[in-house]
Amino acid sequence: MPSRRRALLKVIILGDSGVGKTSLMNQYVNKKFSNQYKATIGADFLTKEVQFEDRLFTLQIWDTAGQERFQSLGVAFYRGADCCVLVYDVNVMKSFDNLNNWREEFLIQASPSDPENFPFVVIGNKIDVDGGNSRVVILFLSLPFFFVLWLFSCFLPSPAALGLSAERKNMGLRDRSGGEVSEKKARAWCASKGNIPYFETSAKEGTNVEEAFQVIAKNALKSGEEEEIYLPDTIDVGSSSQQRSTGCEC
Repeated sequence: MPSRRRALLKVIILGDSGVGKTSLMNQYVNKKFSNQYKATIGADFLTKEVQFEDRLFTLQIWDTAGQERFQSLGVAFYRGADCCVLVYDVNVMKSFDNLNNWREEFLIQASPSDPENFPFVVIGNKIDVDGGNSRVVILFLSLPFFFVLWLFSCFLPSPAALGLSAERKNMGLRDRSGGEVSEKKARAWCASKGNIPYFETSAKEGTNVEEAFQVIAKNALKSGEEEEIYLPDTIDVGSSSQQRSTGCEC
């Protein structure tokens, strides 16, 4: 039987501290999520085997620290990457504004052979978080019933606003307000950078995580810089021992 070929694909996840990079990686690889936040020190990685058609790949996913004091480690970890994932929190505008800095930093540190066409994927994470509105609902439930009705009547959206919200929903856009990042704004940024693939995810609930990493893996393949590892189906023990016998026996 012919030998199988396994390609090692290196993926780097970048973004501000706290946007959910580690949670995304753990959800994809281990199908697990933890509410306990623990900042990544330096960098860490997990691997997962994926298969496309008749080819087997090992996806090596690097989770890097978002703190500025660890950005100097970039050269060692960015080099050899086949795809870069830029992650931001859809509820934090600053994390979105910093995507351009992370992208430029990666291109400088990694020095890809074709920076204009290097594959990026953008992920807007934490779509399960509603900007604190869930805490407001809990507060309302603890108040007297008639007082709650009065409060709702004071803040109930106008019919025009409801119509606009419905129109946005029909267009497939999230209805966000305040300092949160609109889907339209995020997609416009991705389009301006060469139509970068964009996903909105929830690492907690697993929403769109698998779909995002499928595209990440495919884009990593397109970079054409994978390191191929040959895995023979059978091992010739005799041949192996002969090769060892030719060495020094001291």
